[in-house]
Amino acid sequence: MNHNSELLQKITEVINKDIRPALNNDGGDISVISLDGNVLSVRLEGACSHCPRATITLQNAVQATLRKMVSEDIEIRSV
Repeated sequence: MNHNSELLQKITEVINKDIRPALNNDGGDISVISLDGNVLSVRLEGACSHCPRATITLQNAVQATLRKMVSEDIEIRSV
């Protein structure tokens, strides 16, 4: 298993355990689109896709959680 697939596996585990439940509680969800180096492309879905606070959610919740639990170098991009 290469570094990128190991990193993606860790990211997916944290999203499923720690991030997705919180988004689901607000009627939303998140999909991982791709991982290019340390740049993770995601798409917010459901209620979160058109929420005015979507950018804040990505930075303060998703990116902060992944940086804390997986790697400080992760950057989130919305697609």
